[in-house]
Amino acid sequence: MGRSEELSDFQRGTVVGCHLCKKSVREISALLNLPRSTVSAVILKWKRGGITTALPRSGRPHKLKEEDRQVLEKVALGNCLPSVEALTTEFQTASGAKVSSRTVRRELHEMGFRGRVSTYSRSAGEKAETRQSGEDGANVDVSRLDLRVGCVITALPLPDADSLYVQQVDVGEAAPRTVVSELVKHVPVDQMQNRMVVLLCNLKPAKTRGVLSQAVVMCASSPEKVEILDPPVGAAPGDRVTVQGFPGEPDKELNPRTKVWEQIQPDLRTDSQCVATYKGAAFEVAGKGACRAQTLSDAEIK
Repeated sequence: MGRSEELSDFQRGTVVGCHLCKKSVREISALLNLPRSTVSAVILKWKRGGITTALPRSGRPHKLKEEDRQVLEKVALGNCLPSVEALTTEFQTASGAKVSSRTVRRELHEMGFRGRVSTYSRSAGEKAETRQSGEDGANVDVSRLDLRVGCVITALPLPDADSLYVQQVDVGEAAPRTVVSELVKHVPVDQMQNRMVVLLCNLKPAKTRGVLSQAVVMCASSPEKVEILDPPVGAAPGDRVTVQGFPGEPDKELNPRTKVWEQIQPDLRTDSQCVATYKGAAFEVAGKGACRAQTLSDAEIK
């Protein structure tokens, strides 16, 4: 393998994870059986752009930022324009964003606008606003959490942090997720390697000691002890963890302002058999069984 471009996103993520743990190019090359030149190229690309995947093609964005969507709504409601093309020109002038009329049309449709541009009215905008309010006011239960089975590929102590691991975790996606967890004092490093875990995947990514953590390892916890939740035997990376009686699709990303996680977490506990539960109903992987702690019963989960 002579070029970094021949690596999969999964391999690139593993290289960067090792680099974040202060492994040298020589050590990473030996650990992953990759040429040093390939390892160096991946790390250099990451340092320059903060990415491990191939850069997207250049051009106009296919989706708008939230602030641009707000500008688009104001333009649509405040101007009786004859066409989407005219509305797009007006929107570009107001926002400075460079987008196609096709993108504008799609965004307007998602916001609740229908029919001819010249007929857009306050009522259409109110429909969009009502829909958004409905999303924010959705039921708060465990179905909002994106809980998935993951497999820890590598786990290494984070330099200058005596209680933190930085891990590369396979969750069934094209590239592994980087996860920082405070488990050094509770789980030996050799027990972290190739370990199956349950991950919360839709909290907003946050930096810890300069490393962006993209998920949370779910654990049972007591004042004296912390245990990683084990998925059932036969579970595979990417399998969704659900709770019977709470159907629904998880949020793409939990909004920190609505504090959904903070409202759900107090009802997450292990039962008397160490099975992970929400309001007494078990965490399950469909057709494979329940998730559980090793010894901690009646303990909180976080």
